[in-house]
Amino acid sequence: MTTKFHDLTGNLYENVPMAKHTSWRAGGIARRVYQPENVKDLAVFLSQLAADEPLLWVGFGSNLLVRDGGFPGTVILTAGTLQKLEINQQRVEVEVGVSCGKLARQCAKSGLNGTAFLAGIPGNFGGALAMNAGAHRSETWPLLSEVTTIDRSGSIHQRPVTDFQVSYRHVISPADEWFVAATMDLELGDSTVELEEIKALLKLRNTSQPANQPCAGSVFRNPEGDFSGRLIEVSDLKGLTIGGASVSEKHANFIVNTGNATAQNIEDLINLVQQKVKKLQGVELIQEVHIIGEAKS
Repeated sequence: MTTKFHDLTGNLYENVPMAKHTSWRAGGIARRVYQPENVKDLAVFLSQLAADEPLLWVGFGSNLLVRDGGFPGTVILTAGTLQKLEINQQRVEVEVGVSCGKLARQCAKSGLNGTAFLAGIPGNFGGALAMNAGAHRSETWPLLSEVTTIDRSGSIHQRPVTDFQVSYRHVISPADEWFVAATMDLELGDSTVELEEIKALLKLRNTSQPANQPCAGSVFRNPEGDFSGRLIEVSDLKGLTIGGASVSEKHANFIVNTGNATAQNIEDLINLVQQKVKKLQGVELIQEVHIIGEAKS
């Protein structure tokens, strides 16, 4: 039975293939997808959802695998919306739909320091908040002064960063609250230096990562004092393939869709890499990507 919603200004879709909304270009069907016009519209939508409705928040889908059986709930799609980005002297207010690359460039152009590393993260700011994304010894959460969340009833909360438990690639939020924006108070820097750093980081990413193939960024967290890519490579797993999924020849901590991979192919390859590295190197790799949904029956 289709739920009737009222007073919405965003876009509501039903039975949506999540392959369209994940960077792996694989995955099953979501029962419902909502792309809000703005935070106010999102609050109106959430206030009408059933309290037990499964929710999944998706930006560019660059750190996500939706199983082939799909997601039996509602996806909140922030890609292409929630795009507010305001810079006032050293204060930056940014909504979750802004791409990490755009945020890095705008801060650099405004002479602000500290966000250049975000240019190398192929996702939006909401994903960076949710997983404390980082690169080149920098992370997202040390930049933050305040975080804005929304709960299931549509109520907005302004929270200090101390309300969250933050660690390497992991953030624990208050129950049933999701990020919609954040505030940063940044240090002054040199625009020329920052823009050159962004240029160098993007060049490095394009030469060292499979940027021209569907993938989800780094699959595994780096173990303390080591790199997952190195462990996979010395285990001679580059090029290891299941179905249409393959360990990248360019960067071993990336799994690419060579054209026809199913979500099951990708998940099976993730598990196989973990098993082989554990056996050969004695290290248990921990997934950085999130796997959700149901297996195909």
